[in-house]
Amino acid sequence: MKLGIIGLPQSGKTTVFNALTGDDRPVGRMIGGGRFEVQQAVVNVPDARVDWLADFYKPRKTVYAQVTYADIAGLEGGQNPFSGPLLNILAQMDGFLHIVRAFDDENVPHPLHSIDPVRDSSELDDELLLNDLLAVERKLERLEDERNKGGGRDRAEIANEQVLFSRLQSILEDGNVLLTQNFTPDEQRMLSGYSLLTLIPKLNVYNTNEDGSGASAAVDESLVAVRGKLEMEIAQLEPEEAALFLAEYDLSEPSLNRMIRLSYDLLHLQSFFTVGEDEVRAWTMPAGATAPQAAATIHTDMYAGFIRAEVFTYAALKEHGSEVEIKSVGKWRLEGKEYVVQDGDIVSIRFSPPAKK
Repeated sequence: MKLGIIGLPQSGKTTVFNALTGDDRPVGRMIGGGRFEVQQAVVNVPDARVDWLADFYKPRKTVYAQVTYADIAGLEGGQNPFSGPLLNILAQMDGFLHIVRAFDDENVPHPLHSIDPVRDSSELDDELLLNDLLAVERKLERLEDERNKGGGRDRAEIANEQVLFSRLQSILEDGNVLLTQNFTPDEQRMLSGYSLLTLIPKLNVYNTNEDGSGASAAVDESLVAVRGKLEMEIAQLEPEEAALFLAEYDLSEPSLNRMIRLSYDLLHLQSFFTVGEDEVRAWTMPAGATAPQAAATIHTDMYAGFIRAEVFTYAALKEHGSEVEIKSVGKWRLEGKEYVVQDGDIVSIRFSPPAKK
């Protein structure tokens, strides 16, 4: 999972990046020649289930799921269309964390001269939507030229694309993002080569004052509030000291934890586990994926030679205390190719190894 941290200038993108990663990097900048600095860090996904499983199995190795954060410099209102290098960077992300300024600081002037989170959120949303609209209009122009010139591709294929991109144009002109629309597999295939930014899921993050004030009352499932500066300072402390500061500021956990959970929901992802004396590991896969797809997440050979999956749940193991007891109460199952893996499943794949050449 790769999440791009975006937002208007002076919104605290790098502060939130440092809070999420425990780092202390400087603010990103333009490098020159149209290039933008992108700072990246890979972070373990906190998961109390992995902690418990590691304590239970005491493996030689414990591997958490991971998320990559990218602090993307260079986004400004009124910038459309986004430059080629910046657009390429944005299009590589699985999701966006949109940092919206909700803090007051006279030493950090707001580029629009006032603190207005709702306005700022709309400002960047409009930029993303306008980027897509311009890209779609350019595509329609090219398709019309291609149809008129003849030759090359099949005319029916061109016509199908014209229908699709005309539909996208209407959606965007009505002010709607593409992510909320339903597309067939064929349409998704046609769109896969285009850098349409409103197809990328986005989580709004209000960067508030240290006392938590400044967040809009209009908080919904697509928004989370963080005390960016405070949490950046806490993230750079030793765990014991950080816990004391969290308690002092009445924070039950770092916002990193909640933001990752919301990011998993945003991208429709879930975790399953493999366990044993050698290793306890968390794996990330799309919600709704099947047992063979879980096998492919572990190794392609397991997918190719999939036979069955042995499955029990983390909750069952914690409740009954041993694999032997889980089997005795009938909560250890053999599942086939149609089984849909659930969040928290502990999976062992039975497969036939490929023949040696």
